[in-house]
Amino acid sequence: MIALDTNVLVRYLVGDEPGQAKRAREAVDQARSNRQPIFLSQIVLCELVWVLAGAYQASKMDIQSTLYRLLDDRAFELENPPGVHRAIDRFARGPADFSDYLLGDVALEAGASATFTFDRALRDEPGFSIL
Repeated sequence: MIALDTNVLVRYLVGDEPGQAKRAREAVDQARSNRQPIFLSQIVLCELVWVLAGAYQASKMDIQSTLYRLLDDRAFELENPPGVHRAIDRFARGPADFSDYLLGDVALEAGASATFTFDRALRDEPGFSIL
C-alpha cells in the first residue's frame, strides 16, 4: 500500500502543474498496475475539498462528484469509507462544510452524543449542538 499527500492527489486530479501532474499520474498508475492500494486519509480528503473550493473555485457539485469518484475507484482505499460516504451525502444536502460533517460522523462513531460547535451553519443538523 502507498498513501498520497493532498498535494499529490490534487496534481493527479487537476493536472495543472504538468511536471508534478505527470509524476503523480505515474505513481498512481504504477500502484494500479502492481495492484497496490492507494490510501487516502480523512485529513487528505478534507484538505482536498478545501483546496478545490478555495484555490480552484470548484462548485459543491463538482467536489461531491470528485469525492464519490475516489470512493468508488477500487484503486483507492479511503479511511472509513462508510463515514466518508455519509459526510459526502450530508455535504451535498446541507449548509456546512464537508469537514464539519466528517468530524461529526467520527464523533458519533466514537460514542459522542453530539458535537458542540459555534458554527451556525450546523444549527439544524443532527448530531450537532450550537453553543
